[in-house]
Amino acid sequence: MIIIESKRKKPATILKKYPDAILADVTSGAEDGLVKLSPFYPHGGIPVPFSEGYTATCVEAIWQGLKVFEGADVDTLLFQNDTMKGLKRTVRRYGKPLGHRKGVNGTELLGYIEARKLIYIPVYRWVLENKVSHIIERLKKANDEGKIIVLLDYDTNADVDNPKKPLSHASLIRAYVEGIYPYGEKKPAFAEDISSLVEKKKSAQRGNNVQLDLFND
Repeated sequence: MIIIESKRKKPATILKKYPDAILADVTSGAEDGLVKLSPFYPHGGIPVPFSEGYTATCVEAIWQGLKVFEGADVDTLLFQNDTMKGLKRTVRRYGKPLGHRKGVNGTELLGYIEARKLIYIPVYRWVLENKVSHIIERLKKANDEGKIIVLLDYDTNADVDNPKKPLSHASLIRAYVEGIYPYGEKKPAFAEDISSLVEKKKSAQRGNNVQLDLFND
């Protein structure tokens, strides 16, 4: 079972709630190989949607680069940023956001949720399948074995259609591994369901708090 929790929480607090869980930091601040699951990680060679001939270093570069503001159009130079820094394009600097352009040379502007579904989610899936499949396979194996894995992310919103909060990329990892929406047909488990699932698995988990080899190639 895979659970999403805020990286801002203390590990002791999370482990008190989910004893014997494996904590896996998947943010850009991760200190092991799981940093490769961050949307900021510069894998390189990631195809830019609806933009033949264009590739980018990371998911965030595509997401930010295709943004259109009152004072700025798409930024293709951002596609080559491999520093994991300076990727955000802000309202303060560029003005009101108008949407995401559907491709570098596209004429259509996508709304926030539509862009999330047509750009961010498919691009992140491409990375999961083409750049970090070895990590995903280990997560799937651990999940199939009944281990409780807590993915730590700065954002915890798993609702694709919620425009008020950024989408958690950890929730997309979970969705891909478990075959739930938006990468599968099953509905994700709600918070009230998780506690009962954890209780059922605790007995099988006791004494099995061993870190998996998820972090290295």
